This record gives sequence, C-alpha cells and structure tokens, in this order.
Amino acid sequence: MTVAKPPYHADVVGSFLRPDSIKAARKARAEGRMDEAELAAIEDEAIRDVIKMQEDSGLKAVTDGEFRRAWWHFDFMGMLNGLDIIQREGGGIQFHGVHTKQDVPVITDKLSFPADHPMLEHFKFVAANTKVTPKISIPGPSAIHFRIADADIAVGEYKNDAEAYFEAITATYKDAVKAFYDAGCRYLQMDDIFFAYLCDPKIRAERKARGEDPDWLIGRYARMMHDAIVDRPDDMLIGMHMCRGNFKSTWVAEGAYDPAADAIFNQTDVDIYFMEYDTDRAGGLEPLRLLPKGKKRVLPGFITTKTPELESLDDLKRKFDAASKYADLDQLGIAPQCGFASTEEGNDLTMDDQRRKLDLVVKTAESIWGHV
Repeated sequence: MTVAKPPYHADVVGSFLRPDSIKAARKARAEGRMDEAELAAIEDEAIRDVIKMQEDSGLKAVTDGEFRRAWWHFDFMGMLNGLDIIQREGGGIQFHGVHTKQDVPVITDKLSFPADHPMLEHFKFVAANTKVTPKISIPGPSAIHFRIADADIAVGEYKNDAEAYFEAITATYKDAVKAFYDAGCRYLQMDDIFFAYLCDPKIRAERKARGEDPDWLIGRYARMMHDAIVDRPDDMLIGMHMCRGNFKSTWVAEGAYDPAADAIFNQTDVDIYFMEYDTDRAGGLEPLRLLPKGKKRVLPGFITTKTPELESLDDLKRKFDAASKYADLDQLGIAPQCGFASTEEGNDLTMDDQRRKLDLVVKTAESIWGHV
C-alpha cells in the first residue's frame, strides 16, 4: 500500500483523551498494584485503538495519543541524561483558575540524549501498528530553557555561561533528531509553544524582570531549533506546534504572533507549523504574510480542543478565505488548535466530542482542498 507523504492538509497535534483503561492502569501502577509489563500491555491495546480511530477518521498521520505520558513535555525531558523531574511543594504551573501537579524539572548533570531513550520505542510501536504515516511529538528545545529556573541548574558551566547552556540543549536535540530518524521516523513534531508565550505582554514583562530581552530570546530559541534540525536528511519533515497553554481546557498566555512571526517562519528551518487560532487570544492572521512561498505549510488551529461545541464548516471556510489573503491557500491546512490532552488529565470534552472534531478536520480539508 502506497501512503502519500506529509505535509497533509488535515493533521493533528498529537495528544488524545486517555481512555478509562489507561487511567485505571496508571493509578494501579502508581499504587504498586501493577507492574510495568502489565501497564505496557494495557497501553499497547489502547494505542492500537487510538491509531485505528485516527485512521478511520481519514487522517494520514497518526500518533500514540501520548498515552504513555503524564505530560506533553516533562516525560521526554525527564528521560534525558542530566535532567530529572522532581516533586516540590509550590511547584507546578499556574493556568487560568487551575494549577498543575507539583512536578518541577531540574538539571543535575551535563545534558545529553540517551541512545535508549524510551520514546524511540514508543515511535517504533506506532510505526508497527499503522497503515499510514507514523508521527511522534516531543517538546521543542526551548522547553528546557524556558521551564527550568536558574536555581534548579546544578551544572556550573550552564549557570555561568548562557551560550554553553544553549549549545548543550542544541546538541542534545541534534542527537535526538538523528536517533528518531535512525528509528524510522520521517515526520517528527516538536511542540515549541514558548514562541507564543513570548508574545504575551505579561510574560514578556516577567522575562524582562529576570534580565532577559524577550525578542532576543525568541531569536535564540529559533536558532536553537534551526541548529538542532538543520542536518536532518531530505526525507525527514519537522513540524512545530505553538499554543498558549492547554490544561483542563484552560490556558496561560495570550497575544498575537507578531513578535515571533519572522523567527518562526524564516529562522527555524521548520517545514510544518501548527498554530493555535481558536480564540481572539491568538490575535489576527496578518503574521501569516511572513510565511515564505514554497513548500512550507501552516495549519491554523481554527478547531478548538478546549470545548465540545463543534465549529461550523461554513465558518471554517470563511476563516480560510481570510487566511488566504496572507498566505497561499495551498500552503495552508487544518488541525485542531492543540492536543485534546496535553496532560493525562485531559480537556473538558467527551470521547464522542473528540471524534467529531477529528471528523471535522478531515471534512474541512476535503471540502477546501479536495483531499487531506
């Protein structure tokens, strides 16, 4: 069977609502009532089901739903050499009206990507169980710098030399990209949401108070991404997802993409952009004018994953008419604005709501472009 290669006009960010079987199994494992092998077998079965759900909806790229993770980023980060996730009172992340559990990332030693990083096997499992394109999403390199406080860096070289720290993160990701390619991955997505965070006036002010120039930081994050992926083989595509936070249907940041648009489109070397665009918090479509002509593709997330209400196909078509004033229509596509469960808690939707949203993604692509 020949499968069309990405980029597609219909796609997904990657995470899905956890089924009850996963929730019960992870609870049992945490309480010592189940071993790792038993948990993995239950995860395997649930992942086969979520792959089939994506295939049945008509999508041509599928993920494991992030079913083996608690977080979209901390699991991957905590599996790196030199980085641990600890529990700390007062830790966690503040969203609008709700706080996450008290996980905190810390750097304990020199950073590197381990040859046996578990998510390599996670990808291989998807590849072995799908008829279409397997994809895995991992946090982008900026997640390490943005999420780890200076006080939680135990390596003196990183604390005293910012460039040494950035270069260590870049080298770690460069090795990760190669390792995923060697594992068979040809479509790797990096969730680099902090480009969007640094467009928020409040967050920009917070970084300035720390002595950081947010505009310089956007450029440095772009260079980190560029240098991490620039040597990838020609047959490997890199996607990048950007949003303003996604936890139990709430958010952290707001603000238009304007401060970061040039860096995003012209400095990262990324192929496919997943951009939150489901509310006014994301600002206008004008930043799309900076997308260079050619093969790059933007998937504006006009379909929300935060609420169950189903968007109107006619409204979506009107939004793409508006977007096409700034970027060629053929360089656009549709995806939900974020995952349905960036953490294992998930957003405030049902499984049926989630499936209807996926069906709408595919229906929209077929209506506008004639195919996914």
